[in-house]
Amino acid sequence: MMIDTPAEKPFHRLLLTGAAGGLGQVLRERIKPWAHIVRLSDRAGMGEAGDGEEIVQCDLADKSAVLALTEGVDAVLHFGGISVEDRFEPIMQANILGLYNLYEAVHKSGVKRVVYASSNHVTGFYRNTEIVDADMPLRPDGFYGLSKCFGEALSRYYYDRVGIETVCLRIGSSFEQPKNARMMTTYLGYDDLVELLRCALFTPRVGHTIVFGTSDNDASWWDNRKASHLGFRPTDSSRRFKYLFPDTAERPGDDPATIFQGGPFVTAGPMY
Repeated sequence: MMIDTPAEKPFHRLLLTGAAGGLGQVLRERIKPWAHIVRLSDRAGMGEAGDGEEIVQCDLADKSAVLALTEGVDAVLHFGGISVEDRFEPIMQANILGLYNLYEAVHKSGVKRVVYASSNHVTGFYRNTEIVDADMPLRPDGFYGLSKCFGEALSRYYYDRVGIETVCLRIGSSFEQPKNARMMTTYLGYDDLVELLRCALFTPRVGHTIVFGTSDNDASWWDNRKASHLGFRPTDSSRRFKYLFPDTAERPGDDPATIFQGGPFVTAGPMY
């Protein structure tokens, strides 16, 4: 059996924001083999620190607190912020101001790599008959999607201006199993999520890369060829859950949730 020695861990300290969230809780243990210390951050409680962990409660809207959060960090996995559709004001504080604070702190602390949890909702107003790649115009489906568009643009700016590399993960639907028929297309299994993070962290040069986070599902709306340098090869698939969603009669053709890739997000905002 191989003994895990400190020399075998490529990072001294990784920062995971949003550690109390759904995906943060999934990643908490799974990323430990990559670093001596995993610094966990969220506004909510995260319990007691385990072996190789640091716990830091932090509001991303607090600029000085975020600066302290990034000190001594080698790379950031940014899963913090609001992850559902909401009013603009709270989204602005967490996902727009909070992300600006994070990148300013990353710059001042000398961090050179960020993996940013973006979302498929930056392109949610493409029809589900279209195939979307990383260079196509953004078409967000709500204020949440708009905030992720801002994040992708902000991270590009910090790469062009000061050389901070970012991989933007346009995550589909990452759950233990698909929750509805739409997620049979957007499903990203947890093992594939971790592998995508590994590729995003360990690829020697990523510049500013956008990659769609999806498993090897039977249907796909997204073309990942422009992120092929990451070497991401999904091994999971939603096809093992086909029994959950047997074929049913089509819903009305004018239902936006079935026409557009964003599904129910396209009608979830306060305009409706």
